[in-house]
Amino acid sequence: MRKLGAEIGVDPMAVYYYVDDQEALFDEIDVDSLPWHGSWRALAEQTYRRMHEVLAAHPHAVPIFGSRPVRSAKAIATGDRTIEFPRDRGFPPEIALQMTRALRDYTIGHAMGLAAVHLGAQRRSRKPKRGTPGYGPLAESADAVGLEEHFDLGLAAMLDGFERWRR
Repeated sequence: MRKLGAEIGVDPMAVYYYVDDQEALFDEIDVDSLPWHGSWRALAEQTYRRMHEVLAAHPHAVPIFGSRPVRSAKAIATGDRTIEFPRDRGFPPEIALQMTRALRDYTIGHAMGLAAVHLGAQRRSRKPKRGTPGYGPLAESADAVGLEEHFDLGLAAMLDGFERWRR
């Protein structure tokens, strides 16, 4: 915890001022209310959107959630369901596991980037203002979208791509 706190510039125990433990974050995702009877895509999309929302609400806890496995019985049972669900809808179990890991890593990585900005650990670029020298396509594009908007695009692209792995 000391090393992690030093890396992100906070008191090592600061995360516990915001959440009790990792299990509390996992509980906020509320996996029981996910659409376990729908399509694999609907389940995956809602799972990782919800995880993203929870992590965005707790930026101090993102490094802990991302670096320490949640090993409760409930988390393990959810992990089993998460593999069984796409398997039962035509994905080989090893592909289901890889999909789950890829989506989790993408979601946590995006939340980590947002947390760094919100906590001041990472400064945003010094983008030129509209109408000033150096204001080009990159700056114009950055003005057109919000900091969080690419999460949805990336999630949709990943889900579209996973469909090709179905039997």
